Amino acid sequence: MLVLMNKIQPSQLVEEQRNATRLFKQLQRQIETLLATDSPSKQDVKDAMEKVLTLDKAYPLPLLGVMLEKFPENLEPTVWWPKMQSQKTNKEKYFKGKVESNGWTEELEMEMREVVEVSKRKDSEDYERLGNKALKMNKVLAASGLILTGIAALGSAFMDSSNGPWAAIVAAAAGALASAVNTLEHGGQVGMLFEMYRNNAGFFKHVQESIESTLSENDWDKRENGELFEMKVALQLGRSLSQLRDLAKKSNYSRVEGSPIDEFASKLF
Repeated sequence: MLVLMNKIQPSQLVEEQRNATRLFKQLQRQIETLLATDSPSKQDVKDAMEKVLTLDKAYPLPLLGVMLEKFPENLEPTVWWPKMQSQKTNKEKYFKGKVESNGWTEELEMEMREVVEVSKRKDSEDYERLGNKALKMNKVLAASGLILTGIAALGSAFMDSSNGPWAAIVAAAAGALASAVNTLEHGGQVGMLFEMYRNNAGFFKHVQESIESTLSENDWDKRENGELFEMKVALQLGRSLSQLRDLAKKSNYSRVEGSPIDEFASKLF
């Protein structure tokens, strides 16, 4: 029973499926909005299918065969979106002071680049560090629980008059420690904690790739509207537009001065 619990990691499994449900509902609303506001093309259908398949791969439902590895070597951020294609064109960037085109300016582009840098240096790095700590703790607890339970079982098997009281003492002590370790692992939901960090790291990776993919398009007129894109990024990070601009200025100043920035990109997590 203990081996099965460690293999499935119920608390981690619940967190996986909770996130999968949220993301599938989000995708459903996006498709419904597209159907309500426009006539979908073949490309829209293809994109939706890619999103469904990628999401299904990121959070597989079956417990056997394709279940996510519960004890990977290192934390890898969850990727639930299709690979974003580079949008580079042959057209060179054209900047002329603060000329605006499709809501984009040179200042806004630099602001987005600074947001990506802060997100990578602070948010992603922090969640990956904490996630790896939770992973190591979970591995130690899982192994310790099995070893202590085995020692307790062996000790109880040798409990007779010829072995004196030591077998009983070892069995009782190992059993008590095994109970404490297993309660800490599963009652403390260490697996869920690791999955939460993994998903948060994936969220920041998604934001970073979204910004980088948009900025890779050199022709401003072919990008998503700059003002709307800035607002979307601010909402994703739980900031107002003014707070997002202040963050970019702080990041730029800290790089120029060579000092670390003391602020995270997101105010949500």
